[in-house]
This record gives sequence, structure tokens and C-alpha cells, in this order.
Amino acid sequence: MTTELQTDELAGVVGLFGTLTPEETARALDELAFKQGGGIDESVSSAAIADAIDAYALVRYERDGETLLAPGPTAFPTLPENAEDLPHILDIPERDVDREAAADAVAKRLRAEAARAVDAGDESSMRDLLDVTYDVAVWSDAVAVDDVRSRLADALEA
Repeated sequence: MTTELQTDELAGVVGLFGTLTPEETARALDELAFKQGGGIDESVSSAAIADAIDAYALVRYERDGETLLAPGPTAFPTLPENAEDLPHILDIPERDVDREAAADAVAKRLRAEAARAVDAGDESSMRDLLDVTYDVAVWSDAVAVDDVRSRLADALEA
């Protein structure tokens, strides 16, 4: 397994199960690496998960006291080689994504990050977050982020 797992591949692995905890995701990545004839260091899998969350390719949310990951608004989930058998190999329950909770988590994070970017005058972050607002609009109709999009667009035009 390459040490650079693409965010879309990570979203594909998580999507195979519906949702996964971060620990289950790391186990799935470890098993995937084994199936591909290699290994993956825990720090590499942790970094890949963090990168995917940062990129909105995975969304982290809470349900029933458990932290779950699900494919996020910027993801185009893709299965890496040998991933299709993971649900049969790992003793991890398949869970449905709580779309409302996931959408709320994304909207809350997006609003906070947009506020920070606007306050700091960080145009690069504002542009990236503006793109995410369009992805969110397609990804979920459970939450509206038009206000965030407007705030970012206005700040970029100023």
C-alpha cells in the first residue's frame, strides 16, 4: 500500500461500511495494506484520516456518544485495490450514516472556519471554503450554507 492514501480512496473505504469510528478506519487501512502486500504505520493512517477530515472528504460527527466518520461533501469515494473484501474480513458492523448529524457537523465546522478566515483576511482559505459550500449544497439538502457562501463571497469582493 502506498503511504499516501488519497482522500477519495479513504472515503471509499469508510463508505463500504456506511460509517466507521476513527479506530475502525485505522484497522481497515491496516488490513487493506496487508491485503496489498505491505503495511501502514499508525502515524501514516492517522495523518491520512486527519487530512481527509481537513479536506471535507470525511466528516466527523457524534452519534450515541460515539465518534463516527462518513464520506464528506468533497469526496468522490473510490475503492482502492483489494478494498472490496474489507467488510467480509473485518468484524465491524455496517452503520447507516446519520445524514442530519453529519450535515450539522459540516455546517457548524464550515461556519466556524469561514468566520476565522474572514476575520483573518485569509483569501486562500476563503476561496477553499467557498468551494466547499457548493459541495455541501450538492451533498446534503439537510442543511443550508447559503449564508456562509454569501459571507465568503462578500469578503472576497471587498
